[in-house]
Amino acid sequence: MAQFLTLHPVNPEPRLIKRAADIVRSGGLIVYPTDSSYALGCHLGDKAAVERMRAIRQVDARHHFALVCRDLAEIATYAKVDNRQFRLLKAVTPGCYTFILQATREVPKRLQHPSRKTIGLRVPDHRIMRALLEALGEPLLTSTLQLPGDDAPLNDMDEIRRRLDHHVDLIIDGGPCGIELTTVINLTAEMPVVVREGKGSLAPFGL
Repeated sequence: MAQFLTLHPVNPEPRLIKRAADIVRSGGLIVYPTDSSYALGCHLGDKAAVERMRAIRQVDARHHFALVCRDLAEIATYAKVDNRQFRLLKAVTPGCYTFILQATREVPKRLQHPSRKTIGLRVPDHRIMRALLEALGEPLLTSTLQLPGDDAPLNDMDEIRRRLDHHVDLIIDGGPCGIELTTVINLTAEMPVVVREGKGSLAPFGL
């Protein structure tokens, strides 16, 4: 049965954030709020937790998860970012975007796109998520909390607990998040390419 923490969405309690970070470090799989929807998350290097996340989402190894980062400096550790890409990222982060970029050697090969060697990264604008990332001191591997057969991500906490209580190690209740997905932008080409239009506006990219 999962641990359950209720955190203030604007001023999350530090002791509860620390407990959540400790669970992630110990190999836990968590449900947490973001600025777009609830998500699943685990430690980047924990293969067992990653496989549990794949099982919940019912996706195979061809499905690639994203890394949630604290800031642009952390993105630059895990992705190759040139000046053009940096300017675009700076203009829209933190926010409801996931960016496809060339991965660096810091990203395990099993988490990269097998042929293009890319990785999805984002910097969220949510107080609980940002506090958790600061406590961890590293990115969180993440996937939208949208279960097989559902048309949208889960947002009702009673339903989240009912369906996932025995499948994850921690559920963080940060209040309603919404059910919109992030906008996914591929920045590996000369011009930005929209992979998925979601909550993040396309206007900053001239698209």
